[in-house]
Amino acid sequence: MHSFLINGELMTDLSLWYTRCPTPTPLGLAVKLGYLESALAQSSVRVQALQSSPDEKVRASHFDHSQPWSFRQGGNIPPIHARASGRDTRLVGITWIDEFQAVITLPSSGVRDVSQLVGKRLGLPRQQPGTIDFQRATSLKGLLSTLEVAGISRDQVLFVDVVTPTPQLGGATAGYPAELKRRLPYAAEFTQLIKGDIDAFFVKGAEGLSVAHQFGAVILSETGSHSDPAIRINNGTPRLLTVDGTLADQRPDLVKTLLESVHEAGHWAAQNPDLTRRFVAQEIGVSEESVEAAFGPELHLKFTTALNAPGLQAIDSFKAFLLAEGFIDADFSLKAWLHV
Repeated sequence: MHSFLINGELMTDLSLWYTRCPTPTPLGLAVKLGYLESALAQSSVRVQALQSSPDEKVRASHFDHSQPWSFRQGGNIPPIHARASGRDTRLVGITWIDEFQAVITLPSSGVRDVSQLVGKRLGLPRQQPGTIDFQRATSLKGLLSTLEVAGISRDQVLFVDVVTPTPQLGGATAGYPAELKRRLPYAAEFTQLIKGDIDAFFVKGAEGLSVAHQFGAVILSETGSHSDPAIRINNGTPRLLTVDGTLADQRPDLVKTLLESVHEAGHWAAQNPDLTRRFVAQEIGVSEESVEAAFGPELHLKFTTALNAPGLQAIDSFKAFLLAEGFIDADFSLKAWLHV
């Protein structure tokens, strides 16, 4: 057992909390392969998932980054929101994996081309007040990028609110087998589309592609493979690896261990394309075919984590979008956020 000092107090044991989004992340892979647990165990440090806690406040740290001694990798809106709200966190890595992003409708709408969206009703998810509405921000960015590519201004369409449930923070759905830990998104949007209350909405990732395919939706525009990174930037493009300030300041050695583990996972992925695709499918809850279709055949080569110029520029650009659209209330220095 190792002993160390934290704020002058002798510590003999330590537990870290982690969380990741149900998406392709090096952190998720490092957990799956046991790299992270094994590496931290050498420093007598335990690691556990936020979702395993019975405390709702602890689980909520997935969105607000409030739990001390924690780290997170996933969509960038929650960590940007947390930092803009004054939360002491640090950005330690960026992973850029492009994904399927599309605006879809049903054949019954009569809309067959993105140019026909002029004058149409576009669904925008809205969560309950007090929640970091990352779904709405994600959808708005995807819709605005689609309109920009098509040369349509935002005042030529009508945005319609679609009330959506708060995302699950672990645990099964009542009345269903306990093994079903996650419900795929977009049920509320499809309900409104079927009822005829909206004409189209935005989906992304393997889950978005899977649900669109299930309903036989018409893909009006796909922007996830657009040549301009500014069009592709969104909540999941790129994904951020962040740690809380206590961990960064008092145990930088553990931050180094974390980074080494995700780098090791990235190297493993590059050598194991089939197993990587299978892992991602399990992580999201979709088929392997959907994963390959949504992320491309070279997904296994993209599990890299770095703090590079393209990634930082993307985050700075998306932060400006969130500020301009009112999803965050204050700006902050990206340079000061970095843990280097």
